[in-house]
Amino acid sequence: MEQRLKIEKTKKGFPAYWEAGGGRTNIGNATIIAGIDGRAKEAIYVRRKGDLANAHHALVTLEVGDYIIETNHHREDFAIEIFRITGFEDKEGNTHAVIEQVNCFDKGEWDAELPAFLAAAVHAAMEKATCYHCREPHFVTLTDNR
Repeated sequence: MEQRLKIEKTKKGFPAYWEAGGGRTNIGNATIIAGIDGRAKEAIYVRRKGDLANAHHALVTLEVGDYIIETNHHREDFAIEIFRITGFEDKEGNTHAVIEQVNCFDKGEWDAELPAFLAAAVHAAMEKATCYHCREPHFVTLTDNR
């Protein structure tokens, strides 16, 4: 089923979304972006100042075929949703990614077998969601000027 996810646009007009999240005492959440091949994408901006704990950490441009992994946990009991971007829409001054859910982990089971190429991204999402007061990105590539 198709869904819409409100996203941002870069100054140059490219669609983008934030890697975000972190852990608290017994709960946590994370958003991780992976490329069409499941690999980390380059961050175009990394926040280094301000309120960083469990917040937005790295802005990543999006393309059709990329994956967004949303993770929540309570005492290490994880719920994970994996979405694939199928398109983009601009409507009423807002930009949305058109996404479809491709897999879900809940109550200890995946809906379908997790593709091996997404294993590292899912692992990073789980690490970020349990990273106490997380202040940095976990699954992006960085260039020297960031």
